[in-house]
Amino acid sequence: MTRPRERSATAGDPPPRTERRNPKAARLAAMTTLEIVTLMNDEDATVPAAVRAVLPDIARAADAIAAAFASGGRLRYVGAGTSGRLGVLDASEAPPTFGVEPDLVHGVIAGGDAALRQSIEGAEDDPLAGEREIVRVARPGDIVVGLSASGSARFVVAAMKAARALGATTACVTCVPGSPLADEVELPIVVDAGAEVVAGSSRLKAGTATKLVLNMLSTAAMIRGGRTKGDLMIEVRPTNAKLRKRAIRMVRDDLGIDEDAAVAKLEASGWSVRRAIAAR
Repeated sequence: MTRPRERSATAGDPPPRTERRNPKAARLAAMTTLEIVTLMNDEDATVPAAVRAVLPDIARAADAIAAAFASGGRLRYVGAGTSGRLGVLDASEAPPTFGVEPDLVHGVIAGGDAALRQSIEGAEDDPLAGEREIVRVARPGDIVVGLSASGSARFVVAAMKAARALGATTACVTCVPGSPLADEVELPIVVDAGAEVVAGSSRLKAGTATKLVLNMLSTAAMIRGGRTKGDLMIEVRPTNAKLRKRAIRMVRDDLGIDEDAAVAKLEASGWSVRRAIAAR
C-alpha cells in the first residue's frame, strides 16, 4: 500500500514556538556583550519554571522507565540535532554513574555518530531511517523516548510510530504542544520554553529544557530502581582517581570509619561501594 504523502511545511505557515522571534532580542546586534549575556541569562532563568509546569508528566515517564527496567526492558532515546546529542550524552552517563550495563540506556541520533560532532541537518527528514533504527535497537517491553525541540523531525516521529508497533512504550520531550511528536506518543512531555534569543536556535533554551528533563528521567528511574542509597551513587564504577576518591568518601561517611578503613573495605569488595557498605 502506498503511504499518503505528508504535507510539507511552507514559509507561509505560522512558526512553531521554537522558531518565533523574541521581542526582547530585537536590538540584539546593537547590544553590548554584557547586555547580550545578561539577556541570555534572564531568558535561561525562565526555563526551570517551564519544566516545573510539566513535572507530573516527567514523573509519569520516569515511573514508566523504572517499570520497564524492572521487567527487563531498556531505555532508548531517539533524537535529532541538539536534542539527539543530549540523549546520547545522558545514555553515556548511565554506566559510570549507576553501574548499569551499557545496553540498558542507549541513545540514537539522526545521521548516526557523525552527527554528534557535525551538523547533518537533512538526516532528521528521513522517516525510513528512523524506522530502521528502532527495529535495530528496540524490542517489545522497552521504553523509547523521542527527542525533538520542534516535535516535527520526521526521523523521530517515524521512530515513535515504529516503536509503538513493536510493542514498546513511547514518550517524548519536545517544546511545541500539539506537534506531530507530542501527538504520536503515549507519554508526552511538552516544555514551553518560549522563543529563543536567536530565533530558531533551539540549542539554547529548548536545549537547556531538554537537558533538565533528561536529568530527571534517568536519575529518578535509577533511584526508583534502587541504584542509589539515599543520595549516594553506590553503584558508581571507580575507574579513575576522582571516582576512587568519591567511593572512599561514600564508604567512610556512611559507615563512620576513617579513610584507611574505607579503602580496606573497598579493596576487599573489589571496589564495589554497595558491597563495602553492606559488609559493615
